[in-house]
Amino acid sequence: MSRDERKPIVDSSSGEDEVHPVVRRRSTRDTVLSCPPKDAGCCDPSSTPHRFLALLFMCLLGFGSYFCYDNPGALQDVFQKELDLSSTEFTLIYSIYSWPNIVLCFVGGFLIDRVFGIRLGTIIYMLIVLVGQLIFAAGGVLGHFWLMIVGRFVFGIGAESLAVAQNSYAVLWFKGKELNMVFGLQLSVARFGSTVNFWIMQPLYGYVSKSYSGYKGLGVALFLASSTCVMSLLCTLILGWMDKRAERILKRNNNPGGEIARLSDIVTFKLDFWMVSVVCVAYYVAIFPFVALGQAFFINNFQMTPDEANTVNSIVYLISAIASPLFGFVIDKVGRNVTWVFCATISTLLAHCLLTFTHLDPYIGMSIMGLSYSMLAASLWPLVSLIVPEYQLGTAYGFCQSVQNLGLAIVTIVAGMIVDSSSGSHLWLQIFFMFFLLVSLLATCALWAYNRKHQGNLNMSPAQRSTYHTSMYVNIESS
Repeated sequence: MSRDERKPIVDSSSGEDEVHPVVRRRSTRDTVLSCPPKDAGCCDPSSTPHRFLALLFMCLLGFGSYFCYDNPGALQDVFQKELDLSSTEFTLIYSIYSWPNIVLCFVGGFLIDRVFGIRLGTIIYMLIVLVGQLIFAAGGVLGHFWLMIVGRFVFGIGAESLAVAQNSYAVLWFKGKELNMVFGLQLSVARFGSTVNFWIMQPLYGYVSKSYSGYKGLGVALFLASSTCVMSLLCTLILGWMDKRAERILKRNNNPGGEIARLSDIVTFKLDFWMVSVVCVAYYVAIFPFVALGQAFFINNFQMTPDEANTVNSIVYLISAIASPLFGFVIDKVGRNVTWVFCATISTLLAHCLLTFTHLDPYIGMSIMGLSYSMLAASLWPLVSLIVPEYQLGTAYGFCQSVQNLGLAIVTIVAGMIVDSSSGSHLWLQIFFMFFLLVSLLATCALWAYNRKHQGNLNMSPAQRSTYHTSMYVNIESS
């Protein structure tokens, strides 16, 4: 946070009757919900029960998109058999999700900041997710792979921008309080959606296939999965109403300085933001494509059945559903976010090594990966709110999602090609993933060095950050 971001609203140092307002760019006092009075009821938007009720809907609005995102991963054998797909063609289902978001996710965050606002933007993006999933399911019923690809394309446009809106909501309601834990809880519910998907989609398809054979059974199962998106849409509408009510009652001002977000703002972001973006893309491309192709990996390498492979493949998401809020709570207490990111990257690299080069029970490696993934998500994403002003948060989170999707779009296709060219072997694919984890590790070291050189607050404890913010405010007030 730069010095000019902490200017006081009113210059009261003079004894004159006339008060000269001084516009400042940012203060946590402006956008967080103020501490409630002791007798505040649960209907008070600033009370802890009310904020955590809002958090419940915040988490559930992403449940449907995460559940449906991994439908293909849970049914990989069904997709490849009923639609006659190679591994490369199957990975296109995932990569086509990412391609539009290389640009549109960044634009989606900007539209939240500048055009739609967070409430309308979230509703629009959730509707796009639902429409995309319905098109995807219709393609399954008709047996048209090209229509399924169109559906995933539309689904991706909404899902990643929805994630940006979800992050912006979290900062709006919880910055300066339990933000690390909140990010952890959001990830927990989202990944619980992915876990439930891996648990039930195979049995659901087995039940549906008794009445609908072949690809029609696949399409019907996907239609049933879309009901989770309907549930998330309802949560989005309720959260929008709660946020509008909170804004009216608390007279909340999200942008006291009156700054206007612009797409060109991205060039003003400092090096630490770019390092966070590199960590984001390099780390996640070693997780999501691995899970997408995980069923075949465990079947071939550990001689498992499809159901057994799905169970072990879902461990990453199951553990993250439990561990993410716990890591978030701990990080809220101790801080040191960059150190946590470093440890998470190291342990994820260890997990990949165990799965690739040893014959240990795969549950061990996947458990380590799940804990590491939880640790990174709870510590990495809050860093953006420490670097970028609130009025640019949608744009910043959108850019992070954009570069992440660029990496996922390319890496997922390349991963499928590596498997096809290796006659089903996953050795070179695992080495490929480890390379990206090393890139993430180097970027984390660069982030730590830059933050230390510029005496930043990214790796401070909460007490040090509080002193840091107060001293900057006092210094600028006296200057």
